[in-house]
Amino acid sequence: MTDGRRRVPPTSRLAEFPKSAADQALWWEKHILEVLHGLTPDAPRGSVPRPEFDPGRHSLAERERAKAAELTAAGHTVTASGIKQRRQRYQRDGLVGLADGRSAKQMPAFGRVAPAVVEAMQQAITETADASSKTIGFVVWRAKQLLVSREDGDRIEVPSDRTLYRLFDKLATGTHATGSATTRRSVHARPSGPFGELPAGAPGELMQIDSTPLDVLVRLDDGIAEKVEMTAMVDIATRSITAAVLRPSTKAADASALLARSITPEMMRPGWSEALRMSRSVLPHRRLLSLDERLAHAAARPVIVPETIVCDHGKVFISNNFRASCRYLGITLQPTHKASPFEKGTIEKTLGSVATLFAQYVAGYTGRSRERRGRGLENGPLWSLPELQDLLDEWITGTCLANQAS
Repeated sequence: MTDGRRRVPPTSRLAEFPKSAADQALWWEKHILEVLHGLTPDAPRGSVPRPEFDPGRHSLAERERAKAAELTAAGHTVTASGIKQRRQRYQRDGLVGLADGRSAKQMPAFGRVAPAVVEAMQQAITETADASSKTIGFVVWRAKQLLVSREDGDRIEVPSDRTLYRLFDKLATGTHATGSATTRRSVHARPSGPFGELPAGAPGELMQIDSTPLDVLVRLDDGIAEKVEMTAMVDIATRSITAAVLRPSTKAADASALLARSITPEMMRPGWSEALRMSRSVLPHRRLLSLDERLAHAAARPVIVPETIVCDHGKVFISNNFRASCRYLGITLQPTHKASPFEKGTIEKTLGSVATLFAQYVAGYTGRSRERRGRGLENGPLWSLPELQDLLDEWITGTCLANQAS
């Protein structure tokens, strides 16, 4: 590690290995960490490295040769190149890189769902390519009909609707099966590509950021009723919104401010203690949470330092300002390929969910399009921008607390 920091590698996939392979990986980790840092994980506080493994006295190659000699003398024959290979795999893949991959459990891609059910759902989704747009419920119904029509249909265990809906979400990603018919035909005619959304095994390993207009009118300082933009960041491993900001028009500085909010505990943010005082709040006192509830919500909100952030090619995210903020914090910025929103599908869906789970309950909700907009909204009661930001923050923290309870 060139910056001297001890990065915690992902370990979630180790559960897929037998106990013997997992124990072997943990045994190797102790020796590899001593090669890397001079100390084993269980070294007492204040310990100093053994002379042959002291990073200040010996190069990495010398420490690898010393470890190979030590293990060979103890009956575990290994060469210095073998130590180097294990060290590189550990730095790249974590504990999984030290386990015997041949012994990993081969988990089915769709869990316990029967292959026949997966095949029926795939066919039902394929049939939507040239048809008029329908709902997910119709596609699920069609998949059931295809199962019934099979010769062995009476012997196939059909999962619950909830499982079938989750299966649809996995199989229909990027197909627009229930969206625009024009887009769906275009996607269906496009050759399959090698790109997609990467999995994440630990908080912060992969995060996504995006902006979208919020379907709510606010009363700006000049009295004009306008819609605002919401910029949010979501963690892939935990599926939690780490921060969200509202602005009349998102600027590069706002994206950097969002990044700062994500990595700073809410109670440590400037002005947070004053915000707890009911007399200073912009929201009605009777509507606000109690002090204890607000503290519990703040503690529940995750504080996650990103390793990699995925974004689109919006000028806010590829600006020098936001790139400099990421460089300063040691964060890798990974733009998606152009015209490939599915490569950051989690944040796309999360921002869409805010409209149904939050925005429609707020005064001034406009709907997602002009034909869904009500009359006279701009003349009715509207929140100001700070008030709406406070409402959004409270909703996010409340959602985090509910997720932890479940």
